[in-house]
Amino acid sequence: MRLVLVGPPGAGKGTQAQYIASNLSIPKISTGDIFRANVSGGTDLGKLAKTFMDRGDLVPDEVTIAMVRDRLSEDDAQDGFLLDGFPRNVAQAEILRDMLKDWGLELDLVLELVVDDDEVVRRLAGRRTCSQCGRIWHVEFDDKKDDKCDACGGALFQRDDDKEETVRHRLEVYQEQTAPLVSYYVDEGILVGVDATGPVEEVTQRAMEAIRPYLG
Repeated sequence: MRLVLVGPPGAGKGTQAQYIASNLSIPKISTGDIFRANVSGGTDLGKLAKTFMDRGDLVPDEVTIAMVRDRLSEDDAQDGFLLDGFPRNVAQAEILRDMLKDWGLELDLVLELVVDDDEVVRRLAGRRTCSQCGRIWHVEFDDKKDDKCDACGGALFQRDDDKEETVRHRLEVYQEQTAPLVSYYVDEGILVGVDATGPVEEVTQRAMEAIRPYLG
């Protein structure tokens, strides 16, 4: 199974990617993991990426794509993979398609985690971070009545990234960048949407039910 996972920030992609990949016995491959592995491993691509990162610049697409190509060519990805965080736009999707075609392969499925904007805001804007131990709590899901960490007693604060106006801006950017990608995969006939609201286990169950018809 060769699978791409897409969805807005706060949809639970990281958590679901881990569970789905484990259920399918395929590697979960995220661009963040690839970057960290290349930089910490001191690869040529990692060194090149680090020069951009150290300047605070975005790593160019061609470097990211080269890292993805290298990762997908590793032994553990030969029988399938789950990509999380790549592709991010139609241009990258076309490059991925051509890359796989060169190897005589193609994507089996693109799974979209569907969640409305208000639910994303509820999830992200309710998060509070401990200033001492870094643990994340949620004012609603953890039933927090005070601004202290239950683990260490440290003061809780709301990160700028989690403020409602920032979350809504991130959602706008996601829609601008990713709506064309979703349409692209709809046209390719391989996109399936899954309701990503509710408990993690229920979302995973829905995802696996959506994937099952595509398993060889």
